[in-house]
Amino acid sequence: MQHLIALVDDDRNILTSVSIALEAEGYRVDTYNDGLEALRGITQKPPELAILDIKMPRMDGLELLTRLRSKSSIPIIFLTSKDDEIDEAFGLKMGADDYVKKPFSQHLLLERIRALLRRRELDLNVIQNVSEEKIKRGNLILDQGRHQCFWKQLPLNLTVTEFLLVKALSIRPGIVKTRDQLIDAAYGDNIYVDDRTIDSHIKRLRKKFKHLDDGFNEIETLYGLGYRYKA
Repeated sequence: MQHLIALVDDDRNILTSVSIALEAEGYRVDTYNDGLEALRGITQKPPELAILDIKMPRMDGLELLTRLRSKSSIPIIFLTSKDDEIDEAFGLKMGADDYVKKPFSQHLLLERIRALLRRRELDLNVIQNVSEEKIKRGNLILDQGRHQCFWKQLPLNLTVTEFLLVKALSIRPGIVKTRDQLIDAAYGDNIYVDDRTIDSHIKRLRKKFKHLDDGFNEIETLYGLGYRYKA
């Protein structure tokens, strides 16, 4: 089945050119020119991935991202202008999986889409024996087959990127993972991601765990090295 992608931007030229490029690659595309229209459409017809512009009328991309993240873990890429570094960092902290700066090449956007969809498929369709399906580390349980995370038996809604980062850290507790290693684990090879993207994801992960347990401190920062999950 063709993947359905939601494309949200108030620039008609971007909607037209990007949707043509996506359809040429075999994707189905639903386009929306403002956040409010997109929220209604995506809720009624959920896509496998969403691409959101930041600056839009009626409801901007950051508000739309917040609304979508309250009910969905689908991969989300947001589009930002080259000068919107604050919005860029804020969007990652709120749960976006990736970002692409305008003006962007369609080839770059397609590569990011393929990488996110591939990661989601691998994560949601893991075919392993029962002993390998779940990772248990103290109060943490990661159910890979169902893409579910539990902390002290309480469910935690994670994006694909967040789930892969927790998995990469917890699978070998006590071992330091560099930012480059975490980028490879979460994004795959040949995808360039800025180091601060990983930092933003880790900050959001900690916030989510602390929302369930204020004493959570299992993800440690090793300054100048990277991160590790406590042994």
